[in-house]
Amino acid sequence: MTESTTEHSNEMNQDGRGSYAEVHGLKMYYKIHGEGFPLVLLHGGLSTIGTSFGKVLLGLARERQVIAIEQQAHGHTADSDRPLTYEQMANDTIALLSHIGIEQADFFGYSIGGGIAMQIAIEHPSLVRKLVVATPISRASGFQPGVLVGMEALQPEHLAGSPLQEEYARTAPHPQDWPRLIAKVKQLNREFVDWSPEAIASIKAPTLLMAGESDIVRPEHVVELFRLLGGGVPGDNVGLPNAQLAVLPGTTHITLVDRAVWLISMITGFLDAPRPSERPLSVFRCERAMTRHQND
Repeated sequence: MTESTTEHSNEMNQDGRGSYAEVHGLKMYYKIHGEGFPLVLLHGGLSTIGTSFGKVLLGLARERQVIAIEQQAHGHTADSDRPLTYEQMANDTIALLSHIGIEQADFFGYSIGGGIAMQIAIEHPSLVRKLVVATPISRASGFQPGVLVGMEALQPEHLAGSPLQEEYARTAPHPQDWPRLIAKVKQLNREFVDWSPEAIASIKAPTLLMAGESDIVRPEHVVELFRLLGGGVPGDNVGLPNAQLAVLPGTTHITLVDRAVWLISMITGFLDAPRPSERPLSVFRCERAMTRHQND
């Protein structure tokens, strides 16, 4: 982090109050908690910092600086005339981080936020130290059958009184824009632009993929992404890959972010661990010796 980043975080991290940054014509809302190496939180569609990360934010901020951002038309950040696209939301996020002096960070994206995080990792790899993606989807066929049809049929009245709608009404500068946000998220899903296998494989940051066993993403698709990132190898023989995979039992897409104990322990363990190539040589030699002994 730069000196200006440290100064800014010292101003903000006393009570996690929110602030705004002028970004590409938006007044983009963000909150900072804690101190240390930055972790950027990117929420899901129709969601906010609170509804996506309310149960994990403080736990993640115990030993690091958490920067939680609300995207265009979500939460405290007002809408603009632009459609929602992963490329644009990634560019907005990068501009905000530059505004507060962040040169490199870890990223945790959930749902649509995971797509934003992957876009940043592909297009701006130097900005991403480690990557956590919950419900990773790289192409439209990665969704479970019927999910996109159900999203297209979604109407504002279907979510009346839900935590998503109530939090939007509480935080949005223009609560009457709720139907407009739903329409824009539906358009984003309808016009989903696939990331190619080559683009996914180009991600060099160590990556933790997470999904519920009953998520909106097909388990086969998550495993496919895991393999593209170098996972699915016999670690005892060739060493651990940069990619990790966690499938949470008894968990849906919505309840994934409620699994606070699991998420905090898995994510902090992943972020705090050295890269596999950075393991002490003595550990590697011990592992190889154990493998040879088991094969004898």
